[in-house]
Amino acid sequence: MSIKEKLLQIQSELKAPKGQYNAFGGYKYRNAEDILEAVKPLLKTTKCIVIASDEIVNIGDRYYIKATVSLIDTESDMSMSTTAFAREEEAKKGMDGSQVTGASSSYARKYALNGLFAIDDNKDSDTTNNHSEGKTNGFTDKINKAKTVQELTEIYSQIPESERSDYINLLSTRKKALSKIQQEKKALSKK
Repeated sequence: MSIKEKLLQIQSELKAPKGQYNAFGGYKYRNAEDILEAVKPLLKTTKCIVIASDEIVNIGDRYYIKATVSLIDTESDMSMSTTAFAREEEAKKGMDGSQVTGASSSYARKYALNGLFAIDDNKDSDTTNNHSEGKTNGFTDKINKAKTVQELTEIYSQIPESERSDYINLLSTRKKALSKIQQEKKALSKK
């Protein structure tokens, strides 16, 4: 079985319940640990492992945690990876610097895991709590429907600067997907 077939099996069989509850907001959500706990039996079955790593990236005047999650086939050493970003807050009440970084890391890893394992978070905490309502302005649909990196660049320029960080993960994921499609088309045209 190829790594793509193994990933397909994992994505098809994975059930990652929302094991956390936000009493203040009144909603259930899942975190990175919930996803990892749910995927472990499938990793054993498919003879794959998951490795997550973080990198601190400076974009403009803000720092982001860039999380990379890789699925590695232990039989072939082939791998597939996804990345996601989370912005570090300059300060968060009741947290020291390492706790702020750790919280950003957990958040970015969760979204990298979501991307790799095709977990839809449309009804997760980040879309059900009210702090982000009304901010989409159709940008999410535009980003998902973009067919070229140039289109993504144009969409990015249309997003108000104050909201750009809200879309960085989606833009990054879409750009990678479009780049991969372009590489595959080039490889096919050479044959």
